Amino acid sequence: MESLDTYIAIWQYIHMEINATADRLSMTFAALADPTRRAILARLALGNADVSELMKPFVLRQPTISKHLHVLERAGLVRCTRDAQRRPRTLVAVPLKDIDEWLEPFRHFWEQKFTSLDNYLKVMQKKQKTRERTRR
Repeated sequence: MESLDTYIAIWQYIHMEINATADRLSMTFAALADPTRRAILARLALGNADVSELMKPFVLRQPTISKHLHVLERAGLVRCTRDAQRRPRTLVAVPLKDIDEWLEPFRHFWEQKFTSLDNYLKVMQKKQKTRERTRR
C-alpha cells in the first residue's frame, strides 16, 4: 500500500509542478499536439462555427468535441461568443503568432544550414564539371 501512496504523491507533485509552470507557449503547444484540435483550428480559420458544425467532419460525439474546444479555449486559441441561442467559436490567432516568434531562431538556423548546403553542392558540381572536362 505504501508504494501506491508514493506513486500518488509523485503523480500529484509532477502534475502540480506542470500546472504551476504551464506558460502560454506550453499550453499552446499542448493544444496543438492533437490532430483533432488542429483540424478544428483549421476549420475556424475559415470562419466562426458552433459545436454541431465542428462535429460534422469527425466521428466524434458532442462531449468529445466540447472537451477539445475547452482545451483550445484554455490555451487562448478559441473564444466562445454568443449569438442568440447559438454559441459560435472564433479563432484567436495571437498564440499562433507567439509560436511563430518562438520558432523564428530555429527557422533562421535551418535556413543558414540549407544555404550552406546549397553552396557546398554548387562547389561540388563545379568540381565535377571540371573533372569531366579534363577527362575529355
